[in-house]
Amino acid sequence: MSNTVVKEQIAVTKDIAQKTVFPILVAISISHLLNDTMQSLIPSTYPILKTSLHLDFGQLGLITFCFQLTASLLQPFVGLYTDKRPQPYSLAIGMCFTLIGLVLLSRAGSFAVVLVSVALVGVGSSIFHPEASRLAYLASGGRRGLAQSLFQVGGNAGSSLGPLLAAQIIAPYGQSRIMWFSLAALLAIGVLLRTGNWYSRNLSHKGKKAAGAVDIHPALSKKKVAFALMILLVLIFSKYFYMASMTSYYTFFLMDKFHVSVASAQMHLFIFLFSVAAGTVLGGPIGDRFGRKYVIWFSILGVAPFTLLLPFANLFWTSVLTVFIGVILASAFSAILVYAQELVPGKVGMIAGLFFGLAFGMGGIGAAVLGKLADHTSIGYVFRLCAFLPLLGLLTGLLPDVEKPARPVGN
Repeated sequence: MSNTVVKEQIAVTKDIAQKTVFPILVAISISHLLNDTMQSLIPSTYPILKTSLHLDFGQLGLITFCFQLTASLLQPFVGLYTDKRPQPYSLAIGMCFTLIGLVLLSRAGSFAVVLVSVALVGVGSSIFHPEASRLAYLASGGRRGLAQSLFQVGGNAGSSLGPLLAAQIIAPYGQSRIMWFSLAALLAIGVLLRTGNWYSRNLSHKGKKAAGAVDIHPALSKKKVAFALMILLVLIFSKYFYMASMTSYYTFFLMDKFHVSVASAQMHLFIFLFSVAAGTVLGGPIGDRFGRKYVIWFSILGVAPFTLLLPFANLFWTSVLTVFIGVILASAFSAILVYAQELVPGKVGMIAGLFFGLAFGMGGIGAAVLGKLADHTSIGYVFRLCAFLPLLGLLTGLLPDVEKPARPVGN
């Protein structure tokens, strides 16, 4: 290889490490939007499935559990594997599983087929998230919080769009209209093939090393790192157990307490999930600027007053409170994820898979447990109980003060 070619490759590698590649971040954010729009159709169709298949709340919880289980268990292993052998085109392959699951769900005539359908969608998710997070890391140029927020906001925006589209497209016409969303899967596959091309080219220029050039290496023992990771995992539990109550049962809470229609309840869910998307945008850049521990403090513990008030508010104030809850609670995930990646340098995919997997897993377990609890008590009782979960944010005080605000190389 000539000296000229070597110099060109070194220049490309440094360029990747020092510059935030916004076209790639936007592309994977759009892909995340499409992916999570399709995934959010699962809880959005619960009222329809409950009626057509004569399901109880426990069975609805099992549907979420099945989806979240397949979406969570595989993710750390996918991330661990791709840390050693990055797979640029696995993103498009994962989306193919989602496509098959959606088509099957649109035709499902039994509870068992519904479970198989959502399991396939979960497999697609488990393949998509770790490698997409790695791609965001590679394209971040050192601004890791910003990159994760841009990636995450696409997913949260998609989660908020799902109920809105379900209310307009699926609720009036029935389960078969889920088939229309296969077009979103096809579009996402096309986008991910293009980002896969960029990813593949830059891996050949040692882009993986470039991504690692901005790693932070805290001077902590393995025991302290493990303890810090355990605290972060407990905070993820707090966040996503509460989120499970909202995403799976908020519509039923509104219909039970205020006697609103399914369409109206879906609109209120859209407002909450849109607020979650807005909060995600804020959390990463603020963590880059001021430090991630401050964001985690504010996000987990700061939401507690609003969650404690929610079960006792009228319809208007319920909507207002859910906006604050969504914005504040959502700002945590990007900060938690990047904080964890900085604790364990060089394991971007594994940490992303672990935390995305735990987030999905806690959501699934939470939905199943809370569904059973609702069957034996009431939806109102579930929301009063879950209101105390954010108080676990007090554990943030046990995290080590070792991080510095991440800044791009060269600034």
